[in-house]
Order: sequence, then structure tokens, then C-alpha cells
Amino acid sequence: MSLKNDSFPSSAAFDAINSSLQSDDAERKDAIKKGNAIFAFTLKNKEGQEESWHIDLKEKGSVGKGPAPEGKKADVTLSLSDEEFGKMVAGKTQAQRLFMSGKLKVKGDVMKATKMEPVLKKAQTKAKL
Repeated sequence: MSLKNDSFPSSAAFDAINSSLQSDDAERKDAIKKGNAIFAFTLKNKEGQEESWHIDLKEKGSVGKGPAPEGKKADVTLSLSDEEFGKMVAGKTQAQRLFMSGKLKVKGDVMKATKMEPVLKKAQTKAKL
């Protein structure tokens, strides 16, 4: 099941992150150990539509649609535009820079948000955005 939504071009990155986590058991366990949180992403496209995805690095090491896995709550929610998320995953901008300029909003545990960067870096090599 693809996580990509055609209205959100950068959402292809969630498939890349998921395949990166699923392809290597040791890497997945390492990501869970380092992340130890459920990360929610709320993206807004040019048409003003919003969609959410989550990355569970607390238990399963999986990616899915929606703000959190069923029955769970996200530890941190990152809200940004689809375009800026695409740039962040492609390595063209940093989360910290987006946050400082107000283009990235963080709800929840801000320190946990900093643990997301290494996971996104792994997706850079797989995602072709």
C-alpha cells in the first residue's frame, strides 16, 4: 500500500522512509532506539489541503497515514508545507532553518523533533523528489 498522495508530491518520501525502515532489521532497531517517539507530519499543499502521516519510531518502526497509529498519540507533530517538506527530505534545507523562519511548526516534544533528522537523511538516498 503506497503512502503517496498525488496532491502532495513530497509524500513519496514516506514510501522511501518506510522501505528504508522495512529493508534492514538492524537499521530499523537502531532508528527506534534513536527516535523513541511517534512523529506526526501534517503537510499543506498549494491548494490549501492538509494531510497527515506518521512515523512510529517507538515500537514498530513503521510509517502510515494519519496523525498516529491507531490507539496511539504522536509525541511530536511537525506542520509545514508540502514544498518545504520536499526540500527538507531532499537535503536542500534543514528543519532548524525552517523552524527559525516560521515555516515549520512543532507541537509536542521539541527535543524529540531533533531526532527525526537522521531518519530523513536515510530517506534522501532512496527518495527521488
